[in-house]
Amino acid sequence: MKFGGGRELFDELWEPHNVKSLHCAIIAPEAAGWFREPIETVEDFEGLTMRFFGLGALVMEKMGVSTQLLAPGDIFPALELGAIDGAEFSMPAIDLNLGFYQVAQHYYFPGWHQQSTLLDLMVNLDVWESLDENTQFKIETVCDANIAYGLAEGEALQFGAIAELEERGVTIHTFSDEILEALEAAWLEVADEQAAADADFARVYESYSTFRENYRRWGELGYIR
Repeated sequence: MKFGGGRELFDELWEPHNVKSLHCAIIAPEAAGWFREPIETVEDFEGLTMRFFGLGALVMEKMGVSTQLLAPGDIFPALELGAIDGAEFSMPAIDLNLGFYQVAQHYYFPGWHQQSTLLDLMVNLDVWESLDENTQFKIETVCDANIAYGLAEGEALQFGAIAELEERGVTIHTFSDEILEALEAAWLEVADEQAAADADFARVYESYSTFRENYRRWGELGYIR
C-alpha cells in the first residue's frame, strides 16, 4: 500500500466519487468463526448456514455454505435460535465482548478471510485539495501513527481474550491443512471470477498478487518461521 503502488490505485478508484480516502486505523486478524458444532473435514461445511461478509462469503458458498449478512446485534439471537450454524465477526477481544461464547462453543482460527481490517477516513476531495500541504501532512501522519498503535494494541489484546474465552468453556480450534487448502482453492476461483467480471478488480488484484510474489523471497529469508 505504501511502496508497492497500492495507494495510487486506491486514490484513482476513489477520485471519480470525489472522495479522498485515507487508511487511518487497523485491527488484528479476525477469527475464522464461531460454530455450534465442530468442523473437522471439508465436508462438514456442506449445508451449513453462516453469517459471513464480502468476498469471504462467496468463498464459503463454494464450500457448500449458505451465507447471510447479519448486523452485529442480530448475530447472537440468530445463533441462539439456531437460525444460523455459525458466524464470523471479528477478533477475539471484540467477539468476547459480544458474548458469542454463550451460544456457540467452537471458535476457529486462522481468520483466512480477513488477516487485517483497514478503516478509512473519508474526506470530500474538493475539501481535501483545499487544505494546505502542511495540514494534509498532519492528517496523514496522525493516521499512520494510529495504524502503528493499532497494530501493537491488536496483538497485545488477543491472548488475554482467548484465555478468558477458554475459561468460559470455549474450545479453540485451528482448521486443518486440508480445510485451509480447500478454502484457498475456493478463493482462487472467486478471485478469477471477480477479475473476469470487473476490470478494476483485475488490475488491483494483479498488482497486489505481483507484490506478494515479489515479497515472498524476502519474507522467507528475513523472518524466523
